[in-house]
Amino acid sequence: MNRSKLAVTGLIGAAMAAGIAGSAVADDEVFIGGALSLTGIQAPLDEPGLRGAQVAVQALNDGGGVLGMPVRFVNLDGMSDPVTVGNDAITLIDDGAQLIVAPCDFDFGGPASREAQEAGLVGISTCASDPLYSSWSLGDKQFTLSMWNTTMGAAAAEYAFGERGWTTAYVVTDQFIAYTKSLSRYFLAHFEAIGGTILGEDTYTQGDQDFSAQLARLRALDPQPDVIFISSYMPDLGTIIRSIREVGITTPIMGGDSYDDPGLFDALGAEFGNDIYFITHTWMGAGAAPEMENFITLYTDMYGEAPDTAFVATGWDTIMLMAQAVEIAGSTDGAAVAEALETNEFELLTGTLSYSSAEDGHAPNKSAALVELQGGEPSFLGWRRPENPPAP
Repeated sequence: MNRSKLAVTGLIGAAMAAGIAGSAVADDEVFIGGALSLTGIQAPLDEPGLRGAQVAVQALNDGGGVLGMPVRFVNLDGMSDPVTVGNDAITLIDDGAQLIVAPCDFDFGGPASREAQEAGLVGISTCASDPLYSSWSLGDKQFTLSMWNTTMGAAAAEYAFGERGWTTAYVVTDQFIAYTKSLSRYFLAHFEAIGGTILGEDTYTQGDQDFSAQLARLRALDPQPDVIFISSYMPDLGTIIRSIREVGITTPIMGGDSYDDPGLFDALGAEFGNDIYFITHTWMGAGAAPEMENFITLYTDMYGEAPDTAFVATGWDTIMLMAQAVEIAGSTDGAAVAEALETNEFELLTGTLSYSSAEDGHAPNKSAALVELQGGEPSFLGWRRPENPPAP
């Protein structure tokens, strides 16, 4: 994560937050509230999303707004704390927010969506991928922009087994949050379902910063696995991968969208950042989506440099998804916007998206982007849509 950009965005967010106190939503605006985390462990996922959201708001307003009205977006720092996230959502709703943008994770984002549901508003997480982020758990007006881990894990399994011929795997699961645990679970289930063999499973706890015991068990495996699947988060993800590479293990490593972090690329560098593959939301380059080049131009104009992670696209897409649904609904009414989301298909930077009904969980129907890291530099391997992913 670029710390200078975080500081600038933090100042913008603070100015927005200062301006909200005591205000009420105007009759001639669309007011979107966000509780994305700009500080703490969630910030590398949420802060880029906030940047993308701010670009989207400016683009919408430059184009005449939504339903002919300007869009106002206020984000209060969720501070990577579920209680703070929930309180932020209450503050925003009390001040008139009509839609809620929730953090990129069930554990951190769920409280914001619960408050949105209580108020009868649509809430959308920028990139929560655990199937817990569903209408089953959160209510009939709650959605996530992301594919579920059923898709993410299955896409990784099919690439490993079907495309690369890696028939054996070793899996490490960070016990940190629901995301890290369920991603491994769905990879395991699908890898075995399509014919793969799991040689071993191990666990890790975020914050330990010591992978020596797990590394000893991995080195003792005979035979060694064809691929190592690691479901973890930064900053410890960098420590885990470096520990493996430093002892000379060159086995390919796979994971999910938490790998889509410039901080990881920097931590591994050219020496250790090789033969690493991950599933993420999109590719920040030409050819990934019809509007990607336009977005990159707008983003670069606002921030002075090109986007460096797909998580900026999740913020843009969340705002644009809300805008399209409001236009279809003809209002910001929660029930009408939820119906628009359920009954339409949307073309986004993160691919084509449609949702199942509330009864079926608001399951997101999306493809996944596959990225390769070689020499510490990412490259796009294309879109993948797994066949018969495991049920949530």
